[in-house]
Amino acid sequence: MRPRLTVFAAIAACLISAGTRADEVLNIGDPAPKLAVSSWVKGEKVDRFEPGKTYVVEFWATWCGPCRTSIPHLTELAHKYKDKGVRFIGVDAFENDTSKVKPFVDEMGDKMDYSVAMDDVPAGGDRMDGAMAKNWMNAAEEHGIPTAFVIHDGKIAWIGHPMQMDIPLEKITAGQWDPTAMAKTRLEAKSREKKLTALQQKVFLPYRKKDYRATLSAIEEVTSADPGLADNFATIKLVCLSQVGETDEAVKFGTAFLKKHHDEPMVLNNTFFAVIDLKLPQDPDPRIAKLALEAARRANELTGEKSLFVLDTMAVALYRAGDLAGAVAMEEKAIKELEAQVPNKSHPYYKSFPAQLETFKAAAEKAGKAQKP
Repeated sequence: MRPRLTVFAAIAACLISAGTRADEVLNIGDPAPKLAVSSWVKGEKVDRFEPGKTYVVEFWATWCGPCRTSIPHLTELAHKYKDKGVRFIGVDAFENDTSKVKPFVDEMGDKMDYSVAMDDVPAGGDRMDGAMAKNWMNAAEEHGIPTAFVIHDGKIAWIGHPMQMDIPLEKITAGQWDPTAMAKTRLEAKSREKKLTALQQKVFLPYRKKDYRATLSAIEEVTSADPGLADNFATIKLVCLSQVGETDEAVKFGTAFLKKHHDEPMVLNNTFFAVIDLKLPQDPDPRIAKLALEAARRANELTGEKSLFVLDTMAVALYRAGDLAGAVAMEEKAIKELEAQVPNKSHPYYKSFPAQLETFKAAAEKAGKAQKP
């Protein structure tokens, strides 16, 4: 289950820091930093990394939606590699409210079946000041969670998103991993990431101010120098074209994007939701709404009509396209999936989905009254 995200969240889900170190980046092949946690919430304690053994240290927080998605997968891997002696440790870091950690872990139950600890944050210190946050995440220039580190024989063997850990972990435990080559690849990726971050700021600054024409100019400047970056700004470009009234160009661009990503449901969902979002300053042109509805229907087909996020996007698209009864029915379906898939009633979607449903119902009722003689 992957959440439907806003424009910024889609680009920077669970961002926790934008700072970088001036000295050498903690990388694959380096000795693993020490474990420095304040307490253990669940499972057996791990005091140190024993020689010859493999460990997975994963960073998460209760506020991080993607973390909730990756936790059951980590449990699957923990069960799979238990007989091979691989130890899994979930470290809660960058936490907004530490009082929520134990209830969260209890709620997850068997879905979070491995050791769980809390970062060691100095008394009165900021959540970013935790020993694990600084010595692991910040030192490695990892700025988003969830992030996992695989430690083998006391050294870092791999760093990345836990949902992408299956093959590396298999090769590491089988003795088929080349940390030297991976260290070089990762540093090259970090260099590209820094470049992209700098370019993104040129685009994001005017976009945050809702200066859509300046944003389009910034995108043109950035992508003309490096056309390979175009997809990184596709969502924002489509929103801006729609908001400034360049509908023909927006439809042309959006149609090409839909064709290119025709088999990628969440890419379609995230991008086309952004252009019909109810929070936009200007309502999208009906042609834009029609295109977004087409993309949402394709995403819904690809996800077997079971993604609560795609169903919600479908509802908004139907509303924007003028099918008010359809919007009500689809939002009700999205809420049913929400209740089935997300037991935590404090999740923000328990507020936003019903609020949208009321908006759709009110519009449908108003339209019905207007049609009466």
